[in-house]
Amino acid sequence: MSGDQKTIIKGNPSQYVKLNVGGCLHYTTIGTLCKQDTMLRAMFSGRLEVLTDSEGWILIDRCGSHFGTILNFLRDGSVALPETTKGIAELLAESKYYCIEELIEACEKVLAKKERESEPICRVPLITSQKEEQYLISTATKPVVKLLINRHNNKYSYTNTSDDNLLKNIELFDKLSLRFSGRVFFIKDVIGSSEICCWSFYGNGKKVAEVCCTSIVYATDKKHTKVEFPEARIFEETLNILLYENKNAPDQELMQATSLRGAVGGISSYTSDEEEERTGLARLRSNKQNNPT
Repeated sequence: MSGDQKTIIKGNPSQYVKLNVGGCLHYTTIGTLCKQDTMLRAMFSGRLEVLTDSEGWILIDRCGSHFGTILNFLRDGSVALPETTKGIAELLAESKYYCIEELIEACEKVLAKKERESEPICRVPLITSQKEEQYLISTATKPVVKLLINRHNNKYSYTNTSDDNLLKNIELFDKLSLRFSGRVFFIKDVIGSSEICCWSFYGNGKKVAEVCCTSIVYATDKKHTKVEFPEARIFEETLNILLYENKNAPDQELMQATSLRGAVGGISSYTSDEEEERTGLARLRSNKQNNPT
């Protein structure tokens, strides 16, 4: 601008100067500007030239929205930081420009705290391939619970309560993932096999239990798929999987004591109520044939 000129300013600490910082006008003393070893001290102690206009305003080509906060920090040694993350980040940028180390540290400390607070409590990966699933399970440092949800089947072949039970399984998965997020690694599979709803439990990279929530119900004209909600069984296996938090496998006697059925061949698997009933009927028929009266 016409009339702008560079000059050296060096005066008494009590001398007032007029500052135009990005269009924001400020009026303060040289003593305040030179209070700490910053760029402002270099500018107003005669070490650097400053630009002034025809009216005597010292021009600083920076955003002036946070310059008042910077002046208050120089005056008092502390200042209330902006409430928003954006405001703190902007103040940090200005503090770095003026080389105000204490204010830089204060801003960075608060930003780091806000970042930690904003981090999600629980992360649940959504499986996109079998290879990804195998990698996540094999590299997990915690026990793993996987829920397979496959709704590609024709829902009109479900029984009346199947849709509600499917949603209940999903809701339980969400609650468990929040409750045990620090101890168990939860993953969700929506591209899996022909299963509609199935829970799998892994310890030390190996499957140790499974709860299948579907069965086939035969009607007069056709068969229907039934989705169940075995809440107690799922919760029991989730508690059992906590025994695999240590790298060593849990004691088998302890596993049997905490399981209603115990482990069979290293993996406990639950079937539907209908399958259990059919198995029981088949066993009774076999006993009658082998022991006729």
